[in-house]
Amino acid sequence: MTTVIDATAQAAKFKQEIRAQLATLPERLTLVGVLAAERGPSATYAKYAQKACEEVGALFRLRHATRLDVESVIREANEDPSVHGIMVYYPVFATERDVYLRDSVDPAKDIEGLHSYWARSLYQNRRYLDSQRHLKAILPCTPLAIVKMIEAAGAFARSGRPLEGRTAVVFNRSEVVGRPLASMLAHDGATVYSFDIDGPLMMTPASTPEGAHRVSETSIDRAGALARADIVITGVPSPSFELVSASEIRPGALCINFSTYRNFAPDIEGKAGAFVPRVGPMTVTMALRNALRLFQNARTSGSLRLGADAMSGERD
Repeated sequence: MTTVIDATAQAAKFKQEIRAQLATLPERLTLVGVLAAERGPSATYAKYAQKACEEVGALFRLRHATRLDVESVIREANEDPSVHGIMVYYPVFATERDVYLRDSVDPAKDIEGLHSYWARSLYQNRRYLDSQRHLKAILPCTPLAIVKMIEAAGAFARSGRPLEGRTAVVFNRSEVVGRPLASMLAHDGATVYSFDIDGPLMMTPASTPEGAHRVSETSIDRAGALARADIVITGVPSPSFELVSASEIRPGALCINFSTYRNFAPDIEGKAGAFVPRVGPMTVTMALRNALRLFQNARTSGSLRLGADAMSGERD
């Protein structure tokens, strides 16, 4: 029997913890959302974010902007000391220009963890910002949400790295979710087969928990990778994606879908050990968790001054 894991229920547990921690802060946590689309997934995500903030006691300000004004709105939020976190609802231009916008957000306020500063920290497996290991780095909120769902499914090892000895397959290698997710899984000890339209790559964990994972070309195909996988994660935003079926997965595999489209055939429920049909509620909750961490880092360090270093490419 397949256990279906509800992301909403898991998010509620984290929100309870976040609410308790926010209640101890000397000022109210204030977040700004920047929205250039009045309809569609971006607008829906903004509503979820506002509701989540209300549930934990954070203040959420939604700034509506034309796509040409988004950069200036981001700049204003960067410079406003009363704003602790910023969320930009993408796509704005749906081009490479969105990458520029992501890097326009001050990384000290980037609660989605999308700035290249955080990407470099992730890919280098740099989990702390200081040599004393007091200031924790943040992770992109959707990949982090997926990892937390893996933990909720009971797939973490009892000793060593959380995913030591596991094999995972990820269908999606976007810079926003798929690639960082595969890296996080590899850093946690898994061997990861990452698939996208350009073909597969294999990510293998470093010999030590502190090392960065290795990426290599691989000739493995979809069938071969799925036959080995303990964890199958899909995020292909297309109705034409060939659904992953029960005949392709191992008995007891953990299956997670983060696409707006269902990427798994209905018959996987019965062969999979656990199935996570969506992760959306956890994504918003992890953004709040990141916001709290950035606020705490700023208080610990006196001020979290990442902006200049991040823009110049310098490292701590």
